[in-house]
Amino acid sequence: MSDLFTDRHRELLLDLLRLPSVNPLEAGPDDPPSRLPEILQRYATAAAEAGLRTVHLASPPAACLDAPGVPSTVRAAARDPRFLADQPSLLLRLGPERPRAHTVMFNVHLDTVAGHTQPAFDGVRFTGRGAVDAKGPAVALLAGLRAAASDPAVGRDVTVLLQAVAGEEGGALGTYGTRPLLEAGYHGRLNVFCEPTGLRALPRATAAMTARITVAGEDAVDDRPNAGHNATVLLGFLAQHLAARLDGSVPGTRVCVAGLHTGRTHNRVHGTGTLLMNLSYRRTADGDRLKTEVTRHLADGLRHFTERFARTREFTRTARDAARITRLGWDKQGLPALDDSDPWAEELLARAGARPAAGDPGFTCDAIWAADLDDAFTTVLGPGCLAANRAHASGEFVGLADLEEFAGMVGRLVTFFAEAVPAASAHRPP
Repeated sequence: MSDLFTDRHRELLLDLLRLPSVNPLEAGPDDPPSRLPEILQRYATAAAEAGLRTVHLASPPAACLDAPGVPSTVRAAARDPRFLADQPSLLLRLGPERPRAHTVMFNVHLDTVAGHTQPAFDGVRFTGRGAVDAKGPAVALLAGLRAAASDPAVGRDVTVLLQAVAGEEGGALGTYGTRPLLEAGYHGRLNVFCEPTGLRALPRATAAMTARITVAGEDAVDDRPNAGHNATVLLGFLAQHLAARLDGSVPGTRVCVAGLHTGRTHNRVHGTGTLLMNLSYRRTADGDRLKTEVTRHLADGLRHFTERFARTREFTRTARDAARITRLGWDKQGLPALDDSDPWAEELLARAGARPAAGDPGFTCDAIWAADLDDAFTTVLGPGCLAANRAHASGEFVGLADLEEFAGMVGRLVTFFAEAVPAASAHRPP
């Protein structure tokens, strides 16, 4: 297959890139309002040309936020009824509803991080927010499915599901987009989450938890700094202590020491503040171990702080009260990690041209919610790379050649899946 990514697909991608869809949890004062509902409507219209019909286009039910594992930031934002109303998800289907063994599912998210910019295309690459993560893969997916639909067996013998979701970015982690769709049974024998992997089929996705360390002390005037609690010094000390102690403490996990905020003024001691840490893990049990390590090393860090600053002039009160005014909370925790294996499905992906995962540990995405699906295999696969293509950074881009290659891979994968339906039914994963 060649030249699958046609001029119409290029126009569609530029159209989607022009329309902002910044996740509300990411949006800053300079970001335009999200137009995600309009984007999904346009995507559904384009998908109809490939034979995909809309099964579901609606905002998620409020009850989905009652499930365990929903980040506290999501629960807080959803107090505004517009939060969920403005972030619908779309489910498309090619062919009638069929048993899971005869169904392949693709998932792609159309919300983005902050920093929306006007898109461009120079004949070689597309630039703009969402170019690689993941509006570009979303359009390439349609190009591949359109090619696959030319095979009579696709739609006749097997069914294709396509989830185009909100709520992947901003730390929402699919809790109101992907998760409700999967829990409603919209998945297949083979499930492909379209994220930038360098066209490697990654059968794993890390999960993440966010620790929030809060200091709730008293402010003081700059002329009497010893009268208050210095949250800046305390949290700065804890940030360095935890960074050193947690680095490598649980093999296979990653520790991101993220935002630290106390205040912006120079003429006072700021007695309150927050330190955020994002912690990812490849196996669910490793997440439990890492949580224990955070708790242990935080207590140890508070003891070290008290010893270090107890005899200082300006920080005696902070040292004395450090343990009392510091609290550890979790914005999100207890999420599953995906670590899948199925020789039958992996061989199918390799035949389609997907590159091997090798030692790539993967990254955090909505695929975590497919971790416990029965009789199913899940992989993360898509064009471009998160770092090299500047996803989540200025200058985000994706190459036309990468989109073309991914479209061809999708077309071959669906066609091979249709050919292998008897094997799909007979060789289910344990």
